[in-house]
Amino acid sequence: MKVTYYGHACFAVSAGGKHILFDPFISGNELAKDIDLNSIKADYIFVSHGHSDHMADAVTIANHTGATVVCSYELFIHFGKQGLKKIQPLNPGGKFKFDFGEAKSFTAVHSSSFGDGSYAGVASGFALKTADGNFYYSGDTALTMEMVLVPKWANIDFAIFPIGDVLTMGFEDALEAAHLVKTTNVLGVHYNTWPFITIDTGKASQAFEKGGAKLFLPKIGETIDINR
Repeated sequence: MKVTYYGHACFAVSAGGKHILFDPFISGNELAKDIDLNSIKADYIFVSHGHSDHMADAVTIANHTGATVVCSYELFIHFGKQGLKKIQPLNPGGKFKFDFGEAKSFTAVHSSSFGDGSYAGVASGFALKTADGNFYYSGDTALTMEMVLVPKWANIDFAIFPIGDVLTMGFEDALEAAHLVKTTNVLGVHYNTWPFITIDTGKASQAFEKGGAKLFLPKIGETIDINR
């Protein structure tokens, strides 16, 4: 599967004949200033929770691509008020069949609120089954035993985990998370955007190698192939 990294926790996966975008936060990220929002393709936009660094560009991209936004019920209401018509609610525990395959929402241990501090629903992650392979995006989360439920639903080819620590789990816990979901391929996200989530990427990669897994850390704007 081809995966394009757009910075912070935003990435896209080409699978099942569709462009599937996750947690679009680009225009507000100085490190992603060379990414043109209008160049991004999306048939679906999955939003893990209500913090602005995960959904700031969702409406803009949905409007110019016609993508369907997939999110928690509270975000479903929020995006509806923003004028979006193609929205699919999906709360933790729920699953839904799409034309690319099937998606199931899983619990994430993290806060979720709008910019004014109001409640934005529960934080979540998503596992997707497609004809090209299966993968799991945890969303912003701490390490949690809930992750053992993921491989009971799908044998995943790779996972996407936050590794920046402080606000989410760090790379050490992300390695443990890889063991829980039974994968050896991890795309690291949510790191180095701001000083308090800056990490030593060399140390992180070495830790994964010693732990029998591979940590993918593509450059912003880079597309990589993660094979089964």
